[in-house]
Amino acid sequence: MKEKRDLKVQAIESGTVIDHIKSGQALNVLRILGISSSFRATISFVMNAPGAGGKKDVVKIEGKELSVEELNRIALISPKATINIIRDFVVVQKNNVVLPSYVEGVVRCTNSSCISNSSEPIKSKFSVLQSEEDGVTLHCLYCEHVITEEIAENLL
Repeated sequence: MKEKRDLKVQAIESGTVIDHIKSGQALNVLRILGISSSFRATISFVMNAPGAGGKKDVVKIEGKELSVEELNRIALISPKATINIIRDFVVVQKNNVVLPSYVEGVVRCTNSSCISNSSEPIKSKFSVLQSEEDGVTLHCLYCEHVITEEIAENLL
């Protein structure tokens, strides 16, 4: 007989639920959102939870709705994530993150010789492409360096 699985995270009254985060990326999502131990609202996260397409992470944040910039950053590390806006315990809006075609000043170029890594007042600029599965490829518009891995570690 199959065992019943219950959701082990409490519902939130108002705020945001980020679902279908690429497995293992929940802590990077919290970092993107600037959430640390000094954040006073309730935060819940689940990592490596079973989902329809394999394992996933989920983040719930009480009292916070995300900006477009925050959504763009999340899309870079988890382009299949969904954003649910909660008000009075009800999902009032559900959206998929949208992978931007271009980002500026969001990711550090991993080419140490890139002009965006110099003392010049130049922001990094990348074109963004979604690759196979839920991968993302960034192309530096200055040096043409390609980043496909460790994007979260290079977010500014």
